[in-house]
Amino acid sequence: MPIKTIAIMGVGDMGHAVGQALRESGFDVISCLNGRSEHSRNLAKVAGIRDVGNLELMVSEADIILSIMPPSAAEGFGNDIAAAIKASGSTPMFVECNAIAPDTTRRIGASIHAAGAPYTDAGIIGSAPGRPGSPPRFYASGPDLGPLLELDGKGIKVMPVGDEIGRATSVKMCYAGMTKGMTTLLTAVAIAAESLGITEELGAELASSQAAAYDGMKRAVPRLPLDSGRWIGEMEEIAATFASAGVTDKFHQAARDIFLLLDSTPFASETRQTFDTTRTLEDSVKVYVEHLGQVS
Repeated sequence: MPIKTIAIMGVGDMGHAVGQALRESGFDVISCLNGRSEHSRNLAKVAGIRDVGNLELMVSEADIILSIMPPSAAEGFGNDIAAAIKASGSTPMFVECNAIAPDTTRRIGASIHAAGAPYTDAGIIGSAPGRPGSPPRFYASGPDLGPLLELDGKGIKVMPVGDEIGRATSVKMCYAGMTKGMTTLLTAVAIAAESLGITEELGAELASSQAAAYDGMKRAVPRLPLDSGRWIGEMEEIAATFASAGVTDKFHQAARDIFLLLDSTPFASETRQTFDTTRTLEDSVKVYVEHLGQVS
């Protein structure tokens, strides 16, 4: 049967944009907004995502469920959906799209399968639909990718990587391990320089010999607190992924510490809509240094 109704849980910056793109492509897009923030409710309204009220109704109406939320919430939500599947008797495909370790997605998949529903492992790379550049890539693995492939070209690009649960999240974990790892390293360097009183001198040297890295530092470091709260859990999942591969987990445990620091600053309460675009790298690291030692 063709996909008609898509449920999206996690109506944040990525989730609502994916939902809007799918709705504009002709799908009925629903969610359950019980207990969600006013920000999420507003994003759902902007995207035209219909609130069905509770998880059992959502499961009953949906042909496919996309879970797009902070990694720390993924496994608990997967268990909630498994219970709703059992209670409703409906078996929509569950697509786990979060930045989680392969072992985590396998545990969620086992719970969904035990409830009687099909499961697909996915990892999202790229910016949300509607932003400049190519659409987000949904790397996907599992024994039946047919339902998700029906969404290909509808604001997202589906990238099959095999039938083994865990392969898609492995791609996401390694990619994010590099990109977010590099960004947190730049942040750590900027904070250390400010703490040591050599921000101006280091900046002059970087501008001369490492211009690309310095430009990236100036762009990324002031914005990083916006995402720091939800990326704490992602660093823990990347660390677990690396450990399972026999590689040190210490890089991304350290990255987690940087995000904990940034999340303790006043800037963490900003959103993409309220972000102060005039705040410079120098302005930002002064505040970050003030919060050093305040995070246990």
